[in-house]
Amino acid sequence: MTILTDELSHSLARDLLELGAVSLAPKNPFIWASGLRSPVYCDNRMTLGHPAIRARICEGFVDLIESNNLGCDIIGGIATAGIPHAAWLAHRLEKPMLYVRGAAKAHGHQNQVEGSLFPDSDVILIEDLVSTGMSSAAAIFSISEGGARVSAVLAIFTYRIDKAQKTFEEAGIPLYTLTDYPTLIEVAVRSGRIDNAEVASLRGWYADPEAWSAENMT
Repeated sequence: MTILTDELSHSLARDLLELGAVSLAPKNPFIWASGLRSPVYCDNRMTLGHPAIRARICEGFVDLIESNNLGCDIIGGIATAGIPHAAWLAHRLEKPMLYVRGAAKAHGHQNQVEGSLFPDSDVILIEDLVSTGMSSAAAIFSISEGGARVSAVLAIFTYRIDKAQKTFEEAGIPLYTLTDYPTLIEVAVRSGRIDNAEVASLRGWYADPEAWSAENMT
């Protein structure tokens, strides 16, 4: 799992905090779809309303591709929030684009992959957020079923929990992100957004999300 330089990673973490795309609430946990309690919630769809931040994200993805020598024929977006960022990146790089649905359509051609999927091509997939990595793994499988290869997954933000790392290791696909949870906490501390007790709680969740969730059920 690779992120950008410290300067760019910290700058984007500040952006996400300031526009409210990432919320920290260790004293009033959020409930994820999985039922897991978490002191952090990320909604990178909020970046869509901020052209300057969208542009920095796009250029960050370009930097990741160039600095890691990632070749690709197609840019793909993972539904739903990865799709617009994939579109901007594909336009910037003048590449064909596709997107991967969460599930195949129940009508028409019943496609799960929409757009330009060419056999024996290399695809870079775009996620807005990586938590466990399961949505990425499903998209990788769908692309391979179509006869193409995923060369990498790029994401705006990752919680960087162990389960995600294992998911990508098992898939044999590298993950590159613009910023991550440890960087976010560091930026929040420097800006005075959280106190020492909150820092301890946030780091406790990062060390063991399931144990933290169980301790904060009420």
